[in-house]
Amino acid sequence: MYRRRRRTWFRLLSALLLVFGAFLLGRGAREILDSQLGQSVASTQFHRSASSHSAANRGPQLGEPVAKLAIPRLGTELYVFEGTDDKDLRLGPGHMPGTALPGQKGNCVIAGHRDTHFRVLQKIRQGDDITLETGGGRFVYTVDRTEIVRPTNTSSLQPTRSGVLNLITCYPFYYLGNAPERFVVRARLETSQAPTPNL
Repeated sequence: MYRRRRRTWFRLLSALLLVFGAFLLGRGAREILDSQLGQSVASTQFHRSASSHSAANRGPQLGEPVAKLAIPRLGTELYVFEGTDDKDLRLGPGHMPGTALPGQKGNCVIAGHRDTHFRVLQKIRQGDDITLETGGGRFVYTVDRTEIVRPTNTSSLQPTRSGVLNLITCYPFYYLGNAPERFVVRARLETSQAPTPNL
């Protein structure tokens, strides 16, 4: 009787673990598929709106691509969406509404997930160039520093007078669960170029 009961509990526990494992795999697969699909769709939408300059004329709308972010040394190109909700960040990095737009004077803040699009930031270093392309032109920022801060430290969100870019993601990069800290890349605006016809 005891052995039979123990086998029953063991089977139940095994089934629960299988269900939980399938749930985690499904969730991970969804994150990857959303991120890849979001970037693919964003590429088409971004080039369409950039060529017509419609986004520049009316301002960015939540959920639409607003810039192409590139880190040449790392061979990275990502499309940035307007908004930092979970829905937006599943598709790509998100520009924080209310902060400066790429190329403007002020603090441009872009957040992204550490386990998809912004995992590449673990390899970034001081002196790297970061380019942001929009319908308004191409803007080159140079990395001044990186830092690890607590979530309560909001200095990277504060307004600035000069053109500044802050890229923010959770830290550590390979932490299981909700990461306890934030990784911040701070860069300064160096050059601006007018839009090109084939942007």
